[in-house]
Amino acid sequence: MTTPTHEATHTVTDADTARAVGSGDLDVLGTPVLVAWCEAATCAALDLPAEATSVGTRVDVRHLAPSPVGATVTVRATVAEQSDRAATFTVEARQADTQIAAGTVTRAIVDRRRFLDRVNGVRA
Repeated sequence: MTTPTHEATHTVTDADTARAVGSGDLDVLGTPVLVAWCEAATCAALDLPAEATSVGTRVDVRHLAPSPVGATVTVRATVAEQSDRAATFTVEARQADTQIAAGTVTRAIVDRRRFLDRVNGVRA
């Protein structure tokens, strides 16, 4: 059995910079964007039934090196542990041969309809 993994490649644009997203004043990949890319990879790595989805519950990502506009960044998420209720992933981002981020992301697995009903104040 293979471990669920998803890999995605992104090119850093002006809209992805720390300056653009308000997390600094430099034109380098912003940490919030990098974390969002990591979370997107975790979502894509899960194979859930249509009635289920996942929601982020914990993110622990270290941003280790800067990436300029135009850089190609590859993000990989691998399921480290999964149950019926949650999945924990190892995540890594690389720019060429340099690791620029590493960490873990945990997502709760929920029933889509029940979750939204609870958010919207609907009683079961």
